[in-house]
Amino acid sequence: MARKTTTDDPLAPVTLAVGQEDLLLDRAVQQVVAGGGGGGGDTDPRALLPEALPPSTPSYWTRPPPFFPHKVLVVRNAQDLSADTIKDVKGYLSAPAEEITLVLLHAGGAKGKGLLDAARKAGAREVACPKMTKPADRLAFVRAEFRATGRSATPEACQALVDAIGSDLRELASACAQLVADVEGTIDEAVVARYYTGRAEASSFTVADRAVEGRTAEALEALRWAVATGVAPVLITSALAQGVRAIGKLASAPRGARPGDLARELGMPPWKIDRVRQQMRGWSADGVAVALRAVAEADAGVKGGGDDPEYALEKAVVTVARAARAGR
Repeated sequence: MARKTTTDDPLAPVTLAVGQEDLLLDRAVQQVVAGGGGGGGDTDPRALLPEALPPSTPSYWTRPPPFFPHKVLVVRNAQDLSADTIKDVKGYLSAPAEEITLVLLHAGGAKGKGLLDAARKAGAREVACPKMTKPADRLAFVRAEFRATGRSATPEACQALVDAIGSDLRELASACAQLVADVEGTIDEAVVARYYTGRAEASSFTVADRAVEGRTAEALEALRWAVATGVAPVLITSALAQGVRAIGKLASAPRGARPGDLARELGMPPWKIDRVRQQMRGWSADGVAVALRAVAEADAGVKGGGDDPEYALEKAVVTVARAARAGR
């Protein structure tokens, strides 16, 4: 769904991923890493936030990657780089190192626009990762997900999936993957109704809401009901991740900002800003980090990395709820 311009080569010296849709940004990075190693583990991927960049940025980038023939360096939130670092990056763009692929993740907009323009002028491969705020965009995304797997889904099925899951692209992608894995032949509206309509969104988000509010017993009860009624585990881990990420985003937002301004900046509807504000009482930055790690482990567990998906989910719910109560 992410559009590519300039070149489709994932090993172009510089890839510029522009937008605020986390799923598409992550996929842009994954494509570069996969292209670098050819699936053989020959790539050394490193991800950095602006505040973690070393003082001598260009020399750090151009240092040969030990034990690997290729290095992929990912700079997240590139719009937040300091003026001095942006100057260094611009210099690097004029003569990038052969063994390194630089991936700049930039939110777009006016902040850091000089770096954006410089990367484009240097011929960077660009991947557009815009927030999908319109129902038609999300519908097109679902259709593209099925096409990418070579599977057929009716227009009614695609619309029913968007209606049932909502606006979160990670959940939509997970739902598409689940249907492709479980269902043979054409995916129709009846299949979507059997899996998701009227229960998946409500059940998975009920689990997440109770967990991030620190209500352990209620969260576990909602989890067991969701599992018993057939909600896909990946939807539950996705809802948990979304709930914890929302708290982390709002906690780091400027204090005193109006809900409407925050909604635009964080990509949430105003009503959700109010709900997350109520849920974030008791949370700390360390708690958010612990909870996200727990959810990531559970996600790996339900996707085949563990022997007991239900236990992985329960462990994540308990950890998230405990993190929510830690600061109270």
